[in-house]
Amino acid sequence: MADELVHYTTGRGVATITLDSPQNRNALSAQLRRELKAHLTTAIDAEDVRVIVLDHTGPVFCAGMDLKEARGEGAGDQGVNEFPQLLSQIMTSPKPVIAKLAGPARAGGVGIVAAADIAVAAREASFAFSEVRIGVVPAVISIPVLPRLLPRAAHELFLTGEKFGADRAEQIGLINAAVAADSLDKTVESYVTALAAGGPQAVAATKELLRGGPDAATAAGLESRFNDMLALSAQFFASEEGQEGITAFVQKRKPNWVPAR
Repeated sequence: MADELVHYTTGRGVATITLDSPQNRNALSAQLRRELKAHLTTAIDAEDVRVIVLDHTGPVFCAGMDLKEARGEGAGDQGVNEFPQLLSQIMTSPKPVIAKLAGPARAGGVGIVAAADIAVAAREASFAFSEVRIGVVPAVISIPVLPRLLPRAAHELFLTGEKFGADRAEQIGLINAAVAADSLDKTVESYVTALAAGGPQAVAATKELLRGGPDAATAAGLESRFNDMLALSAQFFASEEGQEGITAFVQKRKPNWVPAR
């Protein structure tokens, strides 16, 4: 049996779910997606859990989809097809979810950050909507991300794929706080304490309110919105352009559409 890539611990009303696949920058491989989904379900169903913290080992929070698994696959077999379920779990969880980043997030990893209720990052962390750089579209993650971002920033960062730092991520609304690395644990703990001070049912109802009411907040409502984006995303992952971009990334070269200089 393969070693576990996502760990689950609980204590004092907090479920900590830790991504532990540093060898591939905590990319969303099939195994990691499966284990993350299972641990989120456990935390959501546990009566003694009041707050969920998404943590990571290694220098990278999450690099997005595992592109090695995406090479040569048709639209129906792309791992991105399962990703909406993970984002929906985080967004519709009745327990508040905190994303804790000591390092970078890219593409789908940024989607996880945006889906969380609270996100705290060390100032050394960086972010990028890198999809267009490999010929795919940030369609699925647009559902949690776009409500967070200032519109001008969304246009710039989605279209260019440029990297940006934690301070800017805070300024444009992607994260709640950019802090010194040695203050990360303390800052997350302060949010945990504040969230646990609220009544569990009141917190759950307030999360629903913040998502726009019961129709927008339910898993079924989100599924409809995600389905609209999923076909576009999977289509581009499997397209000639997307496969060229993914292959170029794996081979550490520029894709063939980049103009020669």
